[in-house]
Amino acid sequence: MKISLNIAEKIAEQCQKKAEKMNLAAVISVVGDDGKLITFKKMDNALPISIELAPAKAYTAYALRMTTQELGEISSPGNMLYGIDTSCENIVLFGGGIPLKSQGEVVGAVGVSGGTVDEDIEIAESGAEFFVNRYTSS
Repeated sequence: MKISLNIAEKIAEQCQKKAEKMNLAAVISVVGDDGKLITFKKMDNALPISIELAPAKAYTAYALRMTTQELGEISSPGNMLYGIDTSCENIVLFGGGIPLKSQGEVVGAVGVSGGTVDEDIEIAESGAEFFVNRYTSS
């Protein structure tokens, strides 16, 4: 399955709705099966740094086929991927990036930045859940 612009925009809209319910201004990015940006949404009053972080979180989740939170855990000092963030560009080691899967295969990712790490995760999860429930059969 490919994530079309229409699907990516609907995922971003779902994330925006969740952010609004949480009274947060976020930046939301969705990448496709090549890791490239499909859609980018900056809510009014979002933090300027989030403009860089949201797409990087989405790319990281896609490129490594795991959430950015999981990557953060396995890349801490003494763990197997320690230093990955200094070896590769645009790698984010804290939550807010979640791969989008269809039939067990990663077909893209969503990245959110604007709140606390836990808030970013919650918003990104709402987009990922929307994608799974609406567009996948497994």
